[in-house]
Amino acid sequence: MIAGKSPLTGTWGDANCGGYFGPEIKKCGYDAILIKGAAKTPKYVAVIDGEKKFMDATDLWGLDTVETEEKLGEKHEKARIASIGQSGENLSLISGVVNDKGRIAARSGFGAVLGSKKLKALVLKGTDKLPIVDNSKLVELAKEYNEGIKEATSGATFMWKSFGTSWMNDIVAKTGDAPIKNWKGTHKEDFPPDQLKKLTGMEVNKFKEKEFGCFACSVRCGGIVKMEDAGLEESHQPEYETCAAFGHLLLNDDLESIFKINDMCNRAGIDTISVGGTVGYAIEAFENDVLSKDDTDGLELSWGNADAIIGLVDKIIKREGIGDILADGTQKAVEKFNEGSEEYAINSMGQELGMHSPKYYKSLGMSYAFDPTPGRHTAASLDMLVGGPMMKPNGLFEGFALPRKFKRSGEDRWEAHKLVISMWQSTCSLGMCQFIYFFQKYPLIELIKALTGWDITIEEILTIGQRIQTLRQAFTLREGINIAENEIPERTVGIDYKEEYQGYCEKMGWNPENGHPLKETLDNLNLGFVKKDLY
Repeated sequence: MIAGKSPLTGTWGDANCGGYFGPEIKKCGYDAILIKGAAKTPKYVAVIDGEKKFMDATDLWGLDTVETEEKLGEKHEKARIASIGQSGENLSLISGVVNDKGRIAARSGFGAVLGSKKLKALVLKGTDKLPIVDNSKLVELAKEYNEGIKEATSGATFMWKSFGTSWMNDIVAKTGDAPIKNWKGTHKEDFPPDQLKKLTGMEVNKFKEKEFGCFACSVRCGGIVKMEDAGLEESHQPEYETCAAFGHLLLNDDLESIFKINDMCNRAGIDTISVGGTVGYAIEAFENDVLSKDDTDGLELSWGNADAIIGLVDKIIKREGIGDILADGTQKAVEKFNEGSEEYAINSMGQELGMHSPKYYKSLGMSYAFDPTPGRHTAASLDMLVGGPMMKPNGLFEGFALPRKFKRSGEDRWEAHKLVISMWQSTCSLGMCQFIYFFQKYPLIELIKALTGWDITIEEILTIGQRIQTLRQAFTLREGINIAENEIPERTVGIDYKEEYQGYCEKMGWNPENGHPLKETLDNLNLGFVKKDLY
């Protein structure tokens, strides 16, 4: 996870990715790396065998993330590398940070943060063994859990193992979850089965050369693909969010173009969700004469026009022509073009919404609007998580249960919001993959004890999560942003997300009118030091 102030939204920002870079921080003897200040010329940070250095990166500036990783990998054998590409160098507000040649912490604009610091990459090679208090117990727990994963022949676990997130490509469109035609269309009318079938997980899998799994993962939901027609010898498989952002959202059924765009964005280090949403904005603006061919350098922006979509993505990456404006997302584009185009800009405080609909997952409206990092679908939306083992008491984590009537009762639902978000923040802080919520029972308490020796309880874990979420909230408020006044675009709205938020705030111990954590809440969470910034 990368965290800091988002240059895109002005709020607290964080972004997640998989891969192998995170554990290497621990192998270097650190829990986190704090980056302060800025260099005058391009640099990379190298932490190699306990020695810390700022190294010249002039020869790396201008390289894409794959080229950067390969070049640094030759110099620092067996090191783990995270870098920015052209978009981060160009200070695109929708750029991210990439490791393992395609696992990108894409949201919140942190590529621009590193770019502003002239920091091209971080290179880590640690000599420390990961500290484990009871290794035999850890092995026992891992073996038991992995056996369940291995034996799964149906359900979410099987689908993730077999197809990765692309198993969702057709299903979520049929259910109404995937946004169609820049959030204004429907599957049946605008992206019917004869088009949708071209983007299924089965179609994606035809080009998979081998599996890709993150550190110590038995599911291995990623993939390395080869598609010669797209000029790809070795590239990461596009995830559902990318397939939807350049497929369903743009009425584009050309899978080859989606593979190509995915590779372009990974190399440039730019967020596919935001780029797809921005292209959707541009197509709709072109359709309604807000933009012309003069603005687009001759590109005929229309729904499903794969060549034009690729051309516009290339301009966004290079900040070329209209791409110089679109490289900062839809909100900046609205500020430039105006003329009523805000209707086409599907963002929350500047960050384009994830490829899941609040009309389907009701609680997503609250997450998109009011999470301290707005617009993210990975902000612990209650309704996204309750379809799996979390539905049953003790079904996911021992001792964890949601209120019995949370689907019907307002009070129970608000309490469930608090519980799910608190648990989510705790598991994120542990570096855990969010997909565990959809698989099988997870021995969380036992694993923590085996790793650390801590006798921790579910209640303590929930309190830690509440503390994290309250700190995220306080940061955004401290920056002068009243998140409670935010709204999401009308075409995305399902249930009354503002009423949901007020009830959730009450359960969190925050003022339901403005989202400010109450003084007594801060004291109870040992966050008394925050009061001086809020009161």
